[in-house]
Amino acid sequence: MARSVGLVYTRAMTRDELAAFRLPDSPGIYRFLGPKRELLYIGKATSIQDRVRSYFAHDLAVSRSPAIKAMVEKAVAVTYEQTESVLEALILEANLIKKFSPPYNVDLKDNKSFNYLVLTKEKYPRIVVVRGRELFQKWKDADIKYLFGPYPQGGALKEALKLVRKIFPYRDSCAPESGKPCFNAQIGLCPGVCAGTITAKGYSATIKNVVELFSGKMRSLRRRLEREMLVAARGENFERAAELRRQVHALTHIRDVSLIKDEYRFHSGGSLRIEAYDVAHTSGTETVGVMTVVEGGLAQKAEYRQFKIRSAGNDDVASLKELLSRRLAHAEWTAPRIIVVDGSTAQMRTARAVMRTYGIQVPLIGVVKDERHKPVRLSGDETISRAHEKEILLANSEAHRFAIGFHRTRLRKRLRE
Repeated sequence: MARSVGLVYTRAMTRDELAAFRLPDSPGIYRFLGPKRELLYIGKATSIQDRVRSYFAHDLAVSRSPAIKAMVEKAVAVTYEQTESVLEALILEANLIKKFSPPYNVDLKDNKSFNYLVLTKEKYPRIVVVRGRELFQKWKDADIKYLFGPYPQGGALKEALKLVRKIFPYRDSCAPESGKPCFNAQIGLCPGVCAGTITAKGYSATIKNVVELFSGKMRSLRRRLEREMLVAARGENFERAAELRRQVHALTHIRDVSLIKDEYRFHSGGSLRIEAYDVAHTSGTETVGVMTVVEGGLAQKAEYRQFKIRSAGNDDVASLKELLSRRLAHAEWTAPRIIVVDGSTAQMRTARAVMRTYGIQVPLIGVVKDERHKPVRLSGDETISRAHEKEILLANSEAHRFAIGFHRTRLRKRLRE
């Protein structure tokens, strides 16, 4: 449930004073307030705590615009609202910016640079992202049925629509009732308005869902779909009930940590969660995988995780794929800011593929070792590697130690049986 809290200072805040606000490590939106409790700026975050801390980094003047630096120097308080997902935070941010027009949101861009979500006024409405410049110059009110925005980051909006389209397939450009399925219809991202496999009335239900979602009514949308699912089941329309169940489940378990890409800007002195992964086995027997966590430069052993690898064979790359897939399926766990794997090209390629599958877009670092298993270099983002080499190597070392220990425990247990 969303909630908002606040504390006001009589002067600009400092980094050390942020603890008093008890900011959560969860998705949501945050507001910076000025000396008269006036709203200065609204932002969204995968982790409200980490995101707000980043505004008080030592390199703020370098990593952010002069306007943001001025805003932070003026702010005397911060409030927040938690959301269940980053998608909700993205939508809430846009709706609040539209409602309140905070000066430091509006001044950063003129409205022609923002992005908007347009649902067209047609028999089968299209859903498209439009830049403000194009919207104000080329679109007519008569062509628009629903308009949402402004969205400060077009990339985040497009990522959000990729998620939404998997839940509620929609039309963006195909020709309705042409008798030929478009490419998106063939891969399940268009309901088939082109091929004539859905009626205008049936498609209007999809539009209703999307409108409710982008109006910020996620919970009421889920409740309505749940009711419709029960009605369909009672009427023995099991195919419809199964589709509604899939939609409700998808809305409840959104994997959306990729929506705010600039969350992963790294700064000195900030809270940084590094997750490292390693596998261990003896000739393919008792293969195990582990995850270790280093945060704030310290090993967080309470957050370590062990996995018994289910796939057969003596294949480290396949084991890493299973390990990462099972970990990243836990969308409820705290999201990593850096992912570290043991190995080079093959391991990095596999890790990137798994991360793409789950929409994870954080730096990936590989630790390349010699024949004695000693680190010789780091592969991946050089800036991140240099800035956080000590923490990366600690996480990797802990992963190796933890994996070996877990594997030996499994071997001993097997010998006793």
